Amino acid sequence: MPVNLSIENVPDRLVERLRERAKRHHRSLQGELMAVLEEALNPRRLTVEEACRRIRALDLATGDEAAASVRGDSDVR
Repeated sequence: MPVNLSIENVPDRLVERLRERAKRHHRSLQGELMAVLEEALNPRRLTVEEACRRIRALDLATGDEAAASVRGDSDVR
């Protein structure tokens, strides 16, 4: 059974940030607050494939490239 919750004395700056976030997501303040709670209490776990995709998107050097980069930095000094 759903329960009504109330949060008292929320600082204006937090309310404004929540309103801005709700607007970006095209949700009501209530809907955004529910989404924030869902996200905080049910964090989504990344699959290995998704983690690898995100790492590749960062364009970070790995393996041999990282070693070569470190060697290159050492040679400059």
